[in-house]
Amino acid sequence: MILAILLSFFLLLSPAYAISVALGGNAPDFSLKTAEGKTISLGEYKNKVVVLIYWRTDQERSLLALKDGQHIFNTYRKKGVQVLGLTAESEHLEAIKKVYVDYEIEFPILLDPDRQVYGDYGIRVYPSTVIIDKEGKIAYDVPGHAVTYKDAVEGYIRYILGEIGDAELQEIVSPHKKEEKDKSLLEAERRYNLALKFTEARLIDQAIDAVKKSIDANKDMVKSHILLGFLLLEEKEADEAIVEFRRALELEPRSHDAQTGIGGALILKGELDRAIEILDAAAIANPYPHMTYYELGRAYELKGEKDRAIEMYKKVTEKIINMKILPSSISKCR
Repeated sequence: MILAILLSFFLLLSPAYAISVALGGNAPDFSLKTAEGKTISLGEYKNKVVVLIYWRTDQERSLLALKDGQHIFNTYRKKGVQVLGLTAESEHLEAIKKVYVDYEIEFPILLDPDRQVYGDYGIRVYPSTVIIDKEGKIAYDVPGHAVTYKDAVEGYIRYILGEIGDAELQEIVSPHKKEEKDKSLLEAERRYNLALKFTEARLIDQAIDAVKKSIDANKDMVKSHILLGFLLLEEKEADEAIVEFRRALELEPRSHDAQTGIGGALILKGELDRAIEILDAAAIANPYPHMTYYELGRAYELKGEKDRAIEMYKKVTEKIINMKILPSSISKCR
């Protein structure tokens, strides 16, 4: 009795896997009959992604897995994905056929009366889902049917197909991590909005503190780095501002505001020709270049080219000039 309790305890603590065979190895081949008597083998689906769903007729979770399997089959069959249902309950042919009809299953359901696949794959739970890649390797397994089942299976398939990368896959299969990320984004957004209010009130020190906390909450928020860069320009901290603008460009290489900010910082550093070169490029590409033209006007004015400076200033509305701390992506809405 004690041994049974201990065994149950360790099973609860063990990793949740659907099968006992190692991931990454060759998927054991098989050749089984359908309920209609047609023989199908795994080898027929070479160069395809294959999703195996091992299920039971009397289990709701299994039926839900089959239903999701049909959705996946409908969605991805044209992309080279094949779904196969497998069951050891060959004696329940009528029940199997009823499920086939009731759930409008279009993929094959194979009978495993001798439990060949059950044993070769080491099925642990019902339902068990195994995903085999195009090279015939066992890529992933999904035990049971959790609320995230369909999303997880689709995520693995899309990853194998090359539609998503590692980060997107982790967000899909690890929802708690996504929740943490969502919380960090909300906090970053809150701090950013507070920084904007301080900026508009000309409370620059408080604005810098708030936007730095926004970046602490989420380092990937481009607009926080941009706003901090412009605030640092207001404090004449050109080198520190350039660091923030470059971080923004790493995250969003086409950011016109970050390019404009670098141009403004170069003006502060006295590198006028380089600043004009960067600002000219930013103005051409930017659909809202008010801030860029302002910085160009400053650069030409410092170079003594007053006609060019006036030309640039004419392109800037008085409203945007009065809010010159704010980058164009913010001020365009004001």
